[in-house]
Amino acid sequence: MTNHSTRTDHNILGSACGRSFGRASVISTVARSSEGGYTLVALLALMTVLALFAMAAAPSIHQQAVREREKEAIFRGEQVADAIRIYYLTRGIQTRGQGDQALPTSIDQLLEGVPIQGGSKNRQILRPSAARDPLSPEGEWRFIRPRSQSLIDFEQAVMLYAQNVLPQPQHPQMRQLQQLSAPMITSILNTGSTSSASTGTAADEEGTGPFVGVASKNKNDSVLTYYGIDRHDQWIFTPLFRN
Repeated sequence: MTNHSTRTDHNILGSACGRSFGRASVISTVARSSEGGYTLVALLALMTVLALFAMAAAPSIHQQAVREREKEAIFRGEQVADAIRIYYLTRGIQTRGQGDQALPTSIDQLLEGVPIQGGSKNRQILRPSAARDPLSPEGEWRFIRPRSQSLIDFEQAVMLYAQNVLPQPQHPQMRQLQQLSAPMITSILNTGSTSSASTGTAADEEGTGPFVGVASKNKNDSVLTYYGIDRHDQWIFTPLFRN
């Protein structure tokens, strides 16, 4: 007798396997979602840490950038001071003039240089890049006039920095210019600070006439110090107080 009943074991087995596979797929999807969530949290944490590091490093980076500009300003300013010295000595010999008459009245005169004896060309005494102030937006130096208050304040700062010894130029003509341009100071009280020095008068910046040094127009506090001075506009670059 033929048994017409149909076995359904394979269907039951198939259903069981399907349900097991479905549960495994769900578990796998949940696991992947969890891993993705953990990855996102870790990424956000890393970005937060990096942002905190960047915020902490920003002032240091800015300070380093200012320091580099200050170094360049000192380098250029001292080149202008050397150019003033060369111009003054050469002009004094050529015109037999002394004092203010032999000083330059514009940066262009320094850029033009000084005549070479027996030659048709001028000797370059100042590079064009040094004629620009890297600390001020307009890039123009502030002229320091002989006997100005800015120069007197700087002379006091230099003397304080050098422990009451004012540096004297080696060349006799420059020593004479120093005596003419700045009052003789025999002693100065050491207060331990030069930040209270004035920033000069309008006569230092306006008008025409001879100048014996240059300074920046930037009035910000400095990172570096120049002869103990910690403000940009109080750094004066002049040949008067250099050996």
